[in-house]
Amino acid sequence: MSESFWRGRSVFVTGASGLMGGWLVKRLVHEGADVVALIRDGIPRSMLAREGLLERISVVHGSLEDSSLLRRAVCEYSTQTIFHLAAQPLVGVAKRDPVGTLKANVEGTWNVLEAARQAKVEQTVVASSDKAYGNSADLPYTESHPLQGTYPYDVSKSCADLISTMYARAYDLPVAILRCANLFGGGDLNFSRTIPGVIRSTLEGERFRIRSDGKFVRDFLYVKDAAQAYLTVARELARNPAIAGEAFNFSLSVKLTVLDVVHTVLQLMKRTDLTPIIENNASSEIREQYMVCGKAHKLLGWSPRFGMEEALRETIDWYSSYLHASPIPESNGHGTTELAAMMDAAAN
Repeated sequence: MSESFWRGRSVFVTGASGLMGGWLVKRLVHEGADVVALIRDGIPRSMLAREGLLERISVVHGSLEDSSLLRRAVCEYSTQTIFHLAAQPLVGVAKRDPVGTLKANVEGTWNVLEAARQAKVEQTVVASSDKAYGNSADLPYTESHPLQGTYPYDVSKSCADLISTMYARAYDLPVAILRCANLFGGGDLNFSRTIPGVIRSTLEGERFRIRSDGKFVRDFLYVKDAAQAYLTVARELARNPAIAGEAFNFSLSVKLTVLDVVHTVLQLMKRTDLTPIIENNASSEIREQYMVCGKAHKLLGWSPRFGMEEALRETIDWYSSYLHASPIPESNGHGTTELAAMMDAAAN
């Protein structure tokens, strides 16, 4: 099934103004899809605005918690495919506001899926996260790992996954789930996250502050590879309805500490003199998370195109261009990052 699958296709994207959403909408527009984006807040600096994509898509303003709005929009635009990316994506925010996070990530998911069920949408792809697995001594994660989130953000993702599976099994809804590792790439303007944070600090000539001990282990995925993963899953769901209810891991299948990532960025930017400051006061975060993607390789034929270093080089180039061309936003404590907010996203 070629990329022409998307030409003229009505696609509804939640979370379109986020990092993942921006890159996915860009690909969909390029492939000729008719994109409808659900957007909650103003987006003056998002990829949609910066690259002129807003003029090429339809926009519905509203929130995930508005179930009637979602049902109306999905029906009125004759939606064929939904990409549900919207979420409250930050671990630290989830700890401070668990109810708001659960409403957005759990209630928001069942609202989207119920709209898809009532409108008989052909494919729905739900953005999950490696955080859905929770804390486990049995690593790397495979898709058969139990979903056992403990912290508020992790629980919200575990619940959203289970609700998606419920709709597939109980209502025959054609829905599949993506569990991506920590996403990164140009366009992420949340500088509390590690990679955009260290790049900005380095461009400012500041030492980057790491809130943890720097030894937390994570897996990663470049946002361009993630966008391809979403398109691949949706096309395969159209070709093979038997994968409804299935979840797929997507990552580089690497084990990197926060310090590994920071030092690699400093080396690529030729500023190893800016040694990071280790604050060691992070909390509510799983210590080690990494996954394997054999299921995606076998069933979908998916492999990442970008290695970590190549992807970081492109990301550094993007931020160098962006930050030199526009005022640098106020920094969060002179380059400080909360590891608890580390690059989850779908987010998104």
